[in-house]
Amino acid sequence: MKILLLNPNTSEVITDQLAEVARRYAAAGTEIIPATGAFGVPYIANRAEAVIGASAALEILAAQHRNVDGAILAAFGDPGLGAARELFDIPIVGLAEAGMLTACMLGKKFAIVTFSTALGAWYQECVEWNQLQDRCCAIRMLDQSFQSIGSVRDEKEELLAELALTAVNEDGADVIVLAGAPLSGLADRIRDRVPVPMIDCAAAATKQIEGLVSLGLKTPEVGTFRRPVAKPTTGVSEVLAARIEHRS
Repeated sequence: MKILLLNPNTSEVITDQLAEVARRYAAAGTEIIPATGAFGVPYIANRAEAVIGASAALEILAAQHRNVDGAILAAFGDPGLGAARELFDIPIVGLAEAGMLTACMLGKKFAIVTFSTALGAWYQECVEWNQLQDRCCAIRMLDQSFQSIGSVRDEKEELLAELALTAVNEDGADVIVLAGAPLSGLADRIRDRVPVPMIDCAAAATKQIEGLVSLGLKTPEVGTFRRPVAKPTTGVSEVLAARIEHRS
């Protein structure tokens, strides 16, 4: 099984962190193929950046979808997930979707814990897109600057563990979802400090995409994620244009 691990941000260090977690949790015989956005921002924190990241994600998928069995859209907030499912025939899961749905299997209420207040509005919209407002009891965010996106996981480890405890004690969270690709790998470090399950979204996404590929389900011919009709394009990369125009 070949799984594309698609980071729509431009941070190679984040791609490496995601891939390390995915490979640790992947089944024997699963190959994780990492890819990083060729344009955009180091980490997505708002709607505008999400649109850019979605475009970068579609470009990567257009180039690689024939060579893999499934894909992980590895940015919390899942930029372009619906569009990706429309255009491509392989199973695709999002980091946020995988983390939140896994949390729903482990408790009645989950809380999202993340490293920056800048992410709050976008993450709330992601909860609503997945229609999980009644299951998400809080979005807890650190209100501090950090040195670099590649080191925020290490720099803020203690504070994030404390924030998770606050979500349990004050918000009644049954499960904690550690949100943001830069926090991949943190759950294993702090799980013993928090009395409820801690979800690493990269790990959850890896197991979910393996399951979907193994099920061998057909591509929808009708409904929300059916492939759009062919349409001419202008100024789009050749690989993506070919997919939109039904030439691939």
